[in-house]
Amino acid sequence: MKSLVLAAGYATRLYPLTKNRPKPLLDMAGRPVLEYVLDRIQGLEAVDRIYIVVNERFFSEFEAWKAGYRSPKPIELLNDGSTDEEDRLGAIGDIRFSIQKANIKEDLLVVAGDNLFDMELTPFIRAAKEKFPHASMMLYDVKDLNLARQYGIVGIDRQGKIISFEEKPKEPESTLSAMGVYLFPKPVLEKLETYLKEGSPQDAPGFFIRWLYQREPVYGHPVDGVWYDIGDLDSYRSASKVFAQTKEEK
Repeated sequence: MKSLVLAAGYATRLYPLTKNRPKPLLDMAGRPVLEYVLDRIQGLEAVDRIYIVVNERFFSEFEAWKAGYRSPKPIELLNDGSTDEEDRLGAIGDIRFSIQKANIKEDLLVVAGDNLFDMELTPFIRAAKEKFPHASMMLYDVKDLNLARQYGIVGIDRQGKIISFEEKPKEPESTLSAMGVYLFPKPVLEKLETYLKEGSPQDAPGFFIRWLYQREPVYGHPVDGVWYDIGDLDSYRSASKVFAQTKEEK
């Protein structure tokens, strides 16, 4: 399978840190955030190539980073051509762009480039493959209804099948959050075009999940461990403290 890291956003909620630097390349305990994401993907035997979709504005910065990063798997940068918030493609638009640009015809693991987590991906991939040809996503219990308002919140049945999904709900019905890690089998990727032709939102992948689970089974896989979605300055500072402490302990 192939893996796609979404790194083309502009992270305006993190200004001024991201005014002149992309969020995935922000420092996190001495390393770019992106490298923690790649650590997890590199450990997957099934992934034979990694794509990172970025924007035109920060493309040269990603090129400079890539020149100094040693990877055991081939990595390719995909420039989506956007230059600011006004012309960005959105996460779903970037997935579609990447599939077309790289001519991806295999199953695809999609990971948000601002994800920080300490759990291995192999158990998720193994569980997700048992649900093929249906899509799967990693879930994390944030255990706080107020915090849940900041995320895509998911409801699942006893078999793990998604029965509800809402982006940033005002009144969340659960605290089970989408982590920004998705496994889309090839038959599911083919339905992305139908979704977009209907004029559906191109922003967060959760919008596609919400559309998809109403038409066919989609599965959620709760995981335990440490997870940070670097969405604002507070979450960035909190994650920095935790990862700096972890580094010292090692």
